[in-house]
Amino acid sequence: MKSLLSLGVGLLAVALLPGVSAQPTSAPASATERINQLFGDEVIARGQGFEIKRSQLEAAELNFKGALATRGQSVPPAEKARLEQQLLRQLIRLQVLLTRATAADKAQGKEAGDKRFEALLERVGSETTLARQLKPTGITPDELHTQMIEEATAEAVVEREIPVTITDEEARKFYDENPARFEEPERVRVSHILLSTQDPATRKPLPEAQQENKRRQIEDLLKRARAGEDFAKLAEDYSEDSGSRERGGEYPPFARGQMVPEFEAVAFALGENQISDVVTTAFGFHIIKLHERLPARVVPFDTARERIREGLRQQAVQKQLPDYFGKLYKEANVKVLDEKLKPAESPVAPEASTGTDEKR
Repeated sequence: MKSLLSLGVGLLAVALLPGVSAQPTSAPASATERINQLFGDEVIARGQGFEIKRSQLEAAELNFKGALATRGQSVPPAEKARLEQQLLRQLIRLQVLLTRATAADKAQGKEAGDKRFEALLERVGSETTLARQLKPTGITPDELHTQMIEEATAEAVVEREIPVTITDEEARKFYDENPARFEEPERVRVSHILLSTQDPATRKPLPEAQQENKRRQIEDLLKRARAGEDFAKLAEDYSEDSGSRERGGEYPPFARGQMVPEFEAVAFALGENQISDVVTTAFGFHIIKLHERLPARVVPFDTARERIREGLRQQAVQKQLPDYFGKLYKEANVKVLDEKLKPAESPVAPEASTGTDEKR
């Protein structure tokens, strides 16, 4: 389910690592920062009640690129200018909305942001794990927490200023007219132990000798698991998957098409409580244990109702965003001061999904 952030209000960059910050981060000192110290930090955009400085855009770009790097991706050089324009646009939107926040908006944003941060901590296992996962992006858990509160506050402003109500009848009509969206495929719930064959810094394969050592270690762990040792404890002690280790190696249930093919094929072939042989993927050596097989089903309307209503509400709000942001920009007298950062297109992002697909 997409939130209002998907409508171009916020800055969350990736699913697991909501990445870019509206403020300078604790990234290591760079040549740019040293120049800023000598010559000052240039203001690149301003509006009534706020300024955005070069360092904030650079921090956002570092965060975004760092988040991509954790997934083995990068920004093509030809896309750098467009990325900077988009990040600046997001920074401006956030600041424009924050200047309009009432005390009630801030309270609502604080509550929602706290809940999102707590849910993220629960998903990754601990703040220590989160800090480790965020390290390549250059931000800390505290900075991410603050960003989540700011973005939730911005959402509260939009919800208040563009009020939309979706009835149960409208939700039911959408449900009845889109049956395929509510077909949930077969899923499995598994745990795994991973010994990585990638260098954690470069993401390149480890030397062959180190990979052989990992192979021997994973085979020993497989023997111990099949001899009856606690699988979750083995995962906590030995797995190198930081995202699942502190949950005993367990993943949330997933359907076909969500994991790498080698992992997925074995996971769906196992019987309940069965432990796999060693599975080799691009990430390394795995041992997989199947806990539960969840059959395909149609999500009942009562289960889907609130998510449908929220998705339809966001769609209705989204249609009003171009005029809404145009009005706010004029009222706030927003100016982009660097000619290279002035976008050619409208300041509002293209229309996004309704977010009402229950299969995701």
